[in-house]
Amino acid sequence: MNWHEEVLKRKDHLFNDLNHLLEIESTKDIASASDGKPMGPRVARALDFMLELSSKEGFRTTNHHGYYGYAEYGPAEAEEHIAVLGHLDVVPATGEWTSPPFEPTIRNGKLFARGAIDDKGPTMAAFYALKLLKEMEVPMKRNVRMIFGTDEESGMSCLKKYREVESHPVAGFAPDAMFPIIHAEKGQMHVKCVLNPKTEESDETFSPLRLLSFSAGERPNMVPETVTAMVLGDVLELEKNYRAYLKKNDLRGDISTSANGQGATLTLYGQSAHSMEPFKGINAPVALAHFLVNLSFDKRSQTYLSFIDDKFYKEHYGEKLGVHHTDEVTGPLTVNPAIFDYENQEGFVQLNIRYPVSAEAEIIERRLAETSEKYHFSLKELRNKNPHHVDQHTPMIQALQTAYQAETNLEPTLLSSGGNTYASLLPNCVAYGAVFPGKIMTAHQKDEYIEVDDLLKATAIYAHAIYLLANMDE
Repeated sequence: MNWHEEVLKRKDHLFNDLNHLLEIESTKDIASASDGKPMGPRVARALDFMLELSSKEGFRTTNHHGYYGYAEYGPAEAEEHIAVLGHLDVVPATGEWTSPPFEPTIRNGKLFARGAIDDKGPTMAAFYALKLLKEMEVPMKRNVRMIFGTDEESGMSCLKKYREVESHPVAGFAPDAMFPIIHAEKGQMHVKCVLNPKTEESDETFSPLRLLSFSAGERPNMVPETVTAMVLGDVLELEKNYRAYLKKNDLRGDISTSANGQGATLTLYGQSAHSMEPFKGINAPVALAHFLVNLSFDKRSQTYLSFIDDKFYKEHYGEKLGVHHTDEVTGPLTVNPAIFDYENQEGFVQLNIRYPVSAEAEIIERRLAETSEKYHFSLKELRNKNPHHVDQHTPMIQALQTAYQAETNLEPTLLSSGGNTYASLLPNCVAYGAVFPGKIMTAHQKDEYIEVDDLLKATAIYAHAIYLLANMDE
């Protein structure tokens, strides 16, 4: 069968449905959560949209209290099923977009919108792959379950809930990363480094400047691109020095001073990126701390700024924290200081650490605690997710390689990733597309996009792959 030719017949319908999905600003909003809408009304709307579309196409559907839903096709009585794991939630659309992030726009063969590549575009591609198989009445030995998650970007509580109540698939993939196949994913650790409580020794009788506040970051899986700091004290020379710093380091920012010259508000704009590749972004709060740390602040402020500057400035691999590790399967450990908050002389830095499959979480935690304590910080709210690795010789891997090679004529090389996908939470699952080799991954960035031709090609690959997985011998 010519899978790509069949996809092209459905191109207009695919993009029409995808545009409607992309128009939904499905960011998590716990403050407005309710029964059946645990991630808030916007994410619930996206889930309802996909389940209604699935029902319209004749799939069997399930909605598990708003945490996740799925559409099924294939023999309902089959003992085994394969899973396709997509997610409908998106990260906030920060930054200055060329076109509105929730008004899908095609320019130069690229579809721009928040969620275009992460993960609504690939999810819709996989959905249309399953729709194609149904319309072509392709025989399948196994049931196929297309899962729609709602909380991938901030904790994956949806798929954790799924694991509690649903059976495991015999094989599956998440269309939420890179082609050809990511069969190994790094472990992930979230932890707050919290400034220890004040003591009598930390009280200051006088200092020229005081840091009133320092705030940046929204999500642990994003490099923070904007920071705001408020400084109290004599700032007459501060504005000139700050603008010189911005110019010297080719950074964008601004400063406004009070009328009496006794206070200032500083902003700095960096560049967002995914936490798995922090070196591709510009961490705005780290860049601002590097400037502020050389000023004469009170001891508490200086301690907070020194920790940031000493351990994270131009350093992404945990060497200065004492947690560096690397291996041949997944590469080096990375650290993204993602969320910053300092106010009333209390503060924290929240880290997102991605570590290799051969590293041990207990060792990372111990070394991080030792380093943090030297700067009068303690570790709080630590959450760990272990690495994930699927053996390259499994029939599932071979089926996915066959589909990829047949549809692209490219070598189906196995890859590893610092990102975490739904695949890491279920056995026998891997990440599979939809970014092709040599192409830019724009997830979590402004002007996020997916190339139109790549989306169509991915749909053909997914259709071929689902067919092979549903009918493989083992």
